[in-house]
Amino acid sequence: MRLRYDPTAALGVPAHITILVPFVPPERVTAKVLRTVEQAIADIHAFEFTLSAVCRWPETVYLTPDPAEPFAALTRSIVRHFPQFPPYGGRHAGIIPHLTVADGDARVAQTAEAKLRTRIRVARPVRGFCSELELIENSSGRWKPMHVIRLPS
Repeated sequence: MRLRYDPTAALGVPAHITILVPFVPPERVTAKVLRTVEQAIADIHAFEFTLSAVCRWPETVYLTPDPAEPFAALTRSIVRHFPQFPPYGGRHAGIIPHLTVADGDARVAQTAEAKLRTRIRVARPVRGFCSELELIENSSGRWKPMHVIRLPS
């Protein structure tokens, strides 16, 4: 469904729950930056979650993780160490962990929302396990993995 309704999927962005964007530009990601991220998340252990709540902003359909708090805690911890990178560039108040399924215009979002609600209603909730953060970048125009940082188990 993401490939059809989320244009970033075709550019290589995997299904994900964003922790922090924007972040340090790829050419400035050093071993020290990575160590700082590791220190920032050192007290947040790997955790299970489910995706079953379909939510919507006018042009976006997303799934909300349950529990959402560990994702928000990861964001807050990293921002404490990198205050120059507020979530979403400071455009939004608060942190809303989410997995985008559709993004574009309101009409597309309405169609995708109806389809996703039907799928979620007839299927089991999506269960996940968050055990790592993956830093991705798009300096080439396609998103690709850059670094993986594991959460403590």
